[in-house]
Amino acid sequence: MQNIEQAVHFLEKYNLVLSTAESATAGLLAATVAAVPGCDGVLEGGFVVYSKRAMQASLGVKPETIETYGMNSEEVAREMALGVLMTSSADIILAITGAPTADDKRGQEVYDGAMCFACATRLAEHQGVTSETVTFPGDNNERRAAAARHALLRLPYYYERLRQTS
Repeated sequence: MQNIEQAVHFLEKYNLVLSTAESATAGLLAATVAAVPGCDGVLEGGFVVYSKRAMQASLGVKPETIETYGMNSEEVAREMALGVLMTSSADIILAITGAPTADDKRGQEVYDGAMCFACATRLAEHQGVTSETVTFPGDNNERRAAAARHALLRLPYYYERLRQTS
C-alpha cells in the first residue's frame, strides 16, 4: 500500500469502519483519513488523550499499565485500542502513543522518535490486538505525520495478522 487513499479503499473493500485512539499524534490519524473524499463510510470517530487521567477515564487504560510500562509503550497503546473497541461500534481500531521528547541525563531535551502502535479488531466473535514500535526521524511534527501515515498504510498487515490469530 502506497497512499492514504488506498488505506481508505482497503477499509471500504473489507467493509470495515475505523476509530482511532491517539496520544502523540493528537488527532492527526483521524484527520488524515477525514481528508480523503468519501471517507464518511469508513470513519466512525476518534479519541485524543494526552494525560494519564484521560487515558484512564476515556479509554480504560489501567493505572498499573501506565505505572509499569509508561504512557509511551506498546502495552498502553494496546489498552487504548481495546478500550475504543469495547465502547464503539467500529470494526477496527488504530491507536498511537509515543515519546515526542525525552530528557537525557543532563536535563536536555532530546527527540527519540519512538512511536507505539496498536490495532484491535473484532473478527467473527474473536477480539484481537497487535502492536509494534517504530522510530521515525525528524522533528516532532514530522514524526507525528509519519506515524499517522505508517499506521494507515499498515492496516492490511495488521488486519491480516489479526485474521490469522482468530
